[in-house]
Amino acid sequence: LAGTLVTGWLLFLLAPVLTPFLIAALLAYLGDPLVDRMKSHGLSRTVGTSIVVVVFALIIVLGPLLLIPVLQKQIAAFVRALPGILDWATLDLAPWLAANLGIELTIPGVDSIKSAFTKNLERVGNIAVDVITYISRSGFALAGWLASVVLIPVVTFYMLRDWDHFVAAIRDLLPRHMEPTVSALARESDEVLGAFLRGQLSVMIFLGIFYSIGLTLAGLEWSLTIGMLAGLVSFIPYLGVIFGLLVAGLAVLIQSQDLLQLMWVLLVFGTGQMLEGMILTPWLVGDRVGLHPVAVILAVLAGGQLFGFMGILLALPVASVLAVVLRHLRKRYRESDFYGRSDELGNE
Repeated sequence: LAGTLVTGWLLFLLAPVLTPFLIAALLAYLGDPLVDRMKSHGLSRTVGTSIVVVVFALIIVLGPLLLIPVLQKQIAAFVRALPGILDWATLDLAPWLAANLGIELTIPGVDSIKSAFTKNLERVGNIAVDVITYISRSGFALAGWLASVVLIPVVTFYMLRDWDHFVAAIRDLLPRHMEPTVSALARESDEVLGAFLRGQLSVMIFLGIFYSIGLTLAGLEWSLTIGMLAGLVSFIPYLGVIFGLLVAGLAVLIQSQDLLQLMWVLLVFGTGQMLEGMILTPWLVGDRVGLHPVAVILAVLAGGQLFGFMGILLALPVASVLAVVLRHLRKRYRESDFYGRSDELGNE
């Protein structure tokens, strides 16, 4: 117990230093199946590792460079449109709701909100510039950021190249009477985590791209922002499509004020939901995760309540591993004498 407490305390103190190593370990875990596949086709592990690390680096570097300018323009356009949206909600939407549904819609402080947006409009869209300026002013933060940028690919390369050796060394340290059980649990947990991390990440990226393209074809001005956000939150069952329908539907009404345009939004998200349920999830994720949708929602809410945003990110991987352990305990319980024995007094 004392060793566990001391180790936890050291990990807490070293968290800023260990963050690049944790990111590298995650990338190595995600890339290990790709390297194994390349190795089975005749490439050496070092060559396969180099290819995977380069691909990861290009995705991590080029992805934000391509997306941030577009997202920045769309967010700026949305914020510039907010005064007009407030006018529409006050002058058109509120009277319609009062006349047809009997709902009184009041937005307190409309004039002050519009004035604040108008005064700060020139700063909108320069978020990336402000962040870079802040980092450049702090020499320590800039040095730490550069060190992480250099350190992560280097550590990822060595971890990924020697991943099988690390796994074998850990297995060799296990007590012999526990090794079969722990190895079986580790293999099943690896299948579950691999299905979730690799499969669900692919589903999220595909849905984000699909929603963005579909909303762009539908003529929505903020298609990329809404589509990507809907894809990112799609790891929670039905939340992505519900979020996308509500936000995109409201954006279409604000932009066009035409109810018929909602049909295009319904078509985009309905098609995306069918693709996710019938093709993407069975193909990329499968049924290996084994978490009921109610359990998924509960895990995400509990993780957010206990550990904030980081808890939301880690909720499903942790819940997946716990599900493996619980299935193992259930099997051991069903095989135990306590479960199978009969009540002698009741039989008499």
